[in-house]
Amino acid sequence: MTIVADQFVDVLLAAGVKRVYGIVGDSLNGLTDVIRKTEGIEWIHVRHEEVAAFAAGAEAHLTGSLAVCAGSCGPGNLHLINGLFDCHRNRVPVLAIAAHIPSREIGSGYFQETHPQTLFKECSHYCELVSVPGQMPRTVEIAIREAIGKRGVSVIVIPGDVALQEALEAPPISSAGLIPPRAVLTPAQDEIDALADLLDANERITMLCGSGCAGAHDEVIALAETLKSPIVHSLRGKEHVEADNPYDVGMTGLIGFSSGYYAMRDCDLLLMVGTDFPYMQFYPSKYEAKIVQIDHEPGNLGRRATLDLGIVGDVKATLAALLPKLTKRTNTAHLEKAQQHYKKARAELDALAQESTRASLIHPQQIAKALSDQASDDAVFTCDVGLPTVWGARYVAMTGKRRLLGSFWHGSMANAMAQAIGAQYAFPGRQVISMSGDGGFAMLMGDFLSLVQLGLPVKVCVFNNSALGFIELEQKSTSFIPYGTGLKNPDFAAMAESIGIKGIRLEKPSEVEAGIAAALKHDGPVLIDAVVNRQELAIPPAINLEMAKGFSLYMLRAILNGKTDEVIDLAQTNLWR
Repeated sequence: MTIVADQFVDVLLAAGVKRVYGIVGDSLNGLTDVIRKTEGIEWIHVRHEEVAAFAAGAEAHLTGSLAVCAGSCGPGNLHLINGLFDCHRNRVPVLAIAAHIPSREIGSGYFQETHPQTLFKECSHYCELVSVPGQMPRTVEIAIREAIGKRGVSVIVIPGDVALQEALEAPPISSAGLIPPRAVLTPAQDEIDALADLLDANERITMLCGSGCAGAHDEVIALAETLKSPIVHSLRGKEHVEADNPYDVGMTGLIGFSSGYYAMRDCDLLLMVGTDFPYMQFYPSKYEAKIVQIDHEPGNLGRRATLDLGIVGDVKATLAALLPKLTKRTNTAHLEKAQQHYKKARAELDALAQESTRASLIHPQQIAKALSDQASDDAVFTCDVGLPTVWGARYVAMTGKRRLLGSFWHGSMANAMAQAIGAQYAFPGRQVISMSGDGGFAMLMGDFLSLVQLGLPVKVCVFNNSALGFIELEQKSTSFIPYGTGLKNPDFAAMAESIGIKGIRLEKPSEVEAGIAAALKHDGPVLIDAVVNRQELAIPPAINLEMAKGFSLYMLRAILNGKTDEVIDLAQTNLWR
């Protein structure tokens, strides 16, 4: 007898799905039993459903293909939600299977009852309940098309008893209609002409490039060459824009470079290319520069800044149509000024990452740069939110093959190791490095056990500063005495050894290079417990009066509260090295 769960798995196979991340439960038994018996698809048993969602999102991000996660009824699928918000905001195609209580009990206040369609509505394009066998396989097919076509999350809610019911006869499943081809959007010719005229009429042009530049590296470089324009990249644009790019002058934003910030402030036209960079305070005002935006999402146009022209189109196609219309520049003054500023900013940042003979504690920049220098050319890096993202953004060099993932839109803690699991499944032959904060690592630490159980050679580097470092920095910059940020950590390396994972503890700057080399050469999972300086500051590219005032008030309050040693440590770490 063919049951509804059989049809469900058949649709997943037709969509190219190779695995489902999740935790089993009685409401999922029908589905997991079919997966157990089916060739070509496997169940990936994690320890927390949130990890399942993050892992699926990472796989989808790296491959561009549909990935799947699942949770049992009630608390099981509720645990998916935070990870699914991250998937949805990262615009990656993920199907979540939310099992439900027995269908006859819906609405009765039954054990573990929730209302999944309501709960998942905010983090999905499509969320529907399969209540009768006749809805299958059509409802799942629609969900898959929505996830792939709209690049986001779809959710199928299915009671455990419905999954076990006899399936109705249905037409054969065809992948041709199941996976929608990606449309290429090219602007109308008059819009291209208007854009070309505006660019030709302005001299000092700076490009701000984001993740929409994926697959358009050559066109972006050609445009910068034509315009003699410096390129500033966003965090999500880094992996697509930075490599092999002589026009790149770094990032802007709270964790960016001063060179990126000033390249945008000094231009007379800012060209936004495939970016929805959210921090309005870093844009030039409409009185300082004209602003033009190219984006394939109409809703993104003008959302962050007042535009002089908005173009709806895919970056690659739009730039290919634009380039023949432009007059090639010869004046390189604006570009050279930005490049010189970047060279200076880069040298200053790299100096902070050198092994210090004066410091007894490791600077986190040294760890990040050593990871970048020693990792393979096609390594995948995942970064926890907070300071690990700062160090990853500033010190992990892109090669054109490397990838950099994080919770860059949703901003959730504990994403890095979970995403590393999905990344390792997406690319089993590649090096995967999780740059984890000690707070983020501890939050979902249970799935560190999954690396052993699943046999994944993920390298986890814990930046162990015994604090929620970025939150502590935010408190200081707004004049608050740090409170509630301290962490009493174990010896993470010893903990790793106790569960069968190689542990390496780094406590001195002189240990960093050899320790990281040993970790990356090991053929199994590794935990690097990097004990780094808690007082390290991640200074943004522009310090406003309020931030300066905040730090001054913090130091005054710290002294008045008897924390003179903390102020001295802060100065020694950031000024006297």
